[in-house]
Amino acid sequence: MRIAFLSDIHGNATALEAVLQDVRQQQVDKICILGDLCFRGPEPKRVLETVQSLNAKVIKGNADEWLVRGFKEGEVPKQALDMMNQERDWTLKRLNQSDLDYLDQLPTELVLDEGVDTIIHAFHATPTSLFDVVLPDETDKIENNLMQRDDADLYVYGHIHHPYIRSIHGKNVVNVGSVGLPFDGHPLASYLVAEVEEGRHRLHLNRVPYNREHVVEIYKQAGYPNTQTMAPVIFYGVRP
Repeated sequence: MRIAFLSDIHGNATALEAVLQDVRQQQVDKICILGDLCFRGPEPKRVLETVQSLNAKVIKGNADEWLVRGFKEGEVPKQALDMMNQERDWTLKRLNQSDLDYLDQLPTELVLDEGVDTIIHAFHATPTSLFDVVLPDETDKIENNLMQRDDADLYVYGHIHHPYIRSIHGKNVVNVGSVGLPFDGHPLASYLVAEVEEGRHRLHLNRVPYNREHVVEIYKQAGYPNTQTMAPVIFYGVRP
């Protein structure tokens, strides 16, 4: 069983299409998408339609939650709130109520037991939060916040846009990185392929090139309200 895990597409349809082309070459059996589908990118509708066209398991991320109900106090820095609201308003104009209902009704975690003695627990940020940040070097938080399901063999998440693999207590924890907005200084789209067979698993973090200049041009042509911030993220893979 080969499973592709994608996360944090953020309205970047060009990156998503490049990743899906790579996924097809990998001949995977299943696709799982770990949230943050539409918000902060120039083509939210095209991403959503592409995701919905796949026979994929999809869960919710914090950015999907923000599109549905807005920002609560403390979730966004005060100095960024006005611009984030402008970006949300721009995105909402390109989605309809059916799209928002779809995002609202997404589950918040996946448990995959493929019948090969391996249980995979997948979620966006943590099993109990769409927002908590757990970084690669935060061992205590990884153990306490991510590895909550004792019977799982593999824990897979997104949210931090920083791919990594760690082995802790004989189990593996993987962040799949971001399809649309990497933050790790490597601007290529990131996703995971997990090969699971007879109680064993192999993990492959994949980086996929795509036309980043084209994406920035789409931001500009679409009149996105924060292109000056988003363009360096696309070009250089740095956190805004």
